[in-house]
Amino acid sequence: IENYKKLAQRELKEIKKILIIQQKPFGDILLNTGYFPELRRHFPKAQIDYLIQKPFVTILEDNPYLDNLILMDKAKGFKRFISFIKIICTVRKTKYDLIIDQLRGTSSVRIVAFSGARWRLGFKLEPKKRMGITFNRWNWIYNLSAPKGEVRYYSRWKFDALLPLGITEVEHNIFYHVKPESFEYIKTWIRENGLENIQFIVFSPGTPVKKKQWDLDCYAELGDMIQNQLQIPVILLWGPGEKEDVLYIKNKMTTTPIMALPTTFNQAGALLKYSQLLITNDGGINHLAVSQEAPSIAIFGPKSDPKKWCAWHKPIHFCLRAADYKKSQDNRFNILSLIHISEPTRLRRI
Repeated sequence: IENYKKLAQRELKEIKKILIIQQKPFGDILLNTGYFPELRRHFPKAQIDYLIQKPFVTILEDNPYLDNLILMDKAKGFKRFISFIKIICTVRKTKYDLIIDQLRGTSSVRIVAFSGARWRLGFKLEPKKRMGITFNRWNWIYNLSAPKGEVRYYSRWKFDALLPLGITEVEHNIFYHVKPESFEYIKTWIRENGLENIQFIVFSPGTPVKKKQWDLDCYAELGDMIQNQLQIPVILLWGPGEKEDVLYIKNKMTTTPIMALPTTFNQAGALLKYSQLLITNDGGINHLAVSQEAPSIAIFGPKSDPKKWCAWHKPIHFCLRAADYKKSQDNRFNILSLIHISEPTRLRRI
């Protein structure tokens, strides 16, 4: 990557306070954690803070590379305006030397613009034309920027934004701390269900982004294939608002899956740590599996790019996507035709 300004060593040494911005959602926040160790290595004495919406705080609350979390209310209407003003006041009062805007959305741009920070870093975006008018896409707000390089898993891609700081991509993994009480919660459930020392596969079909959700009938059909041919139990994982989906799958299956107990995001991380394999949609739960080094297969539809959202560079993470499938309204994604169930001896903990 060329054509970007790089700070001099003298300027880098003057950076004492850093704020990272990406308020949401779960998966995107989690993908930022990959570069935290390298950022801390380059700025060992700096205060490194992170701005995050309150519903997603569990992702970062135990991260060892951050000093403080600035919490933003998830609000609408006038309450959203008040929340925004409070955040601006907090940011300006803290007097950050550097802001790293990983979101580059309308809300984060406004925070950066009013931050008072000396250095404002974000990806350089290509201008867009609409109805003959060229939009600069707020690039002028940022006095440090680099264009995105080669398309790759987003935790790796995010390093490109840090090139003006002299930080380049290194081997890494994304980080999420699963609490001891979450492991105890899951271990108790595993013991009560007679699953100790038994391999099992986890399905996580829920998602807030319905266009990414693999058809629930397909999950049911695949679950029957696994339990009939491999004799390995399938566990249906669900969180808030997802129980209806897993009940539908359970009722559609001719074999009997195991309904997991309701889980938080943190407890789901503990369950994945004990699993043989996770099968899920493209989304936050798949990134959670990456953080826990739990083998996974992510199901992709035609509108999402596995190069960005699947950790394909790691040997235990896979994706399924029918490259020639273009129907955006059919959530079967033509995936079942790609699946071949191996002999049981082929399936093992990696």
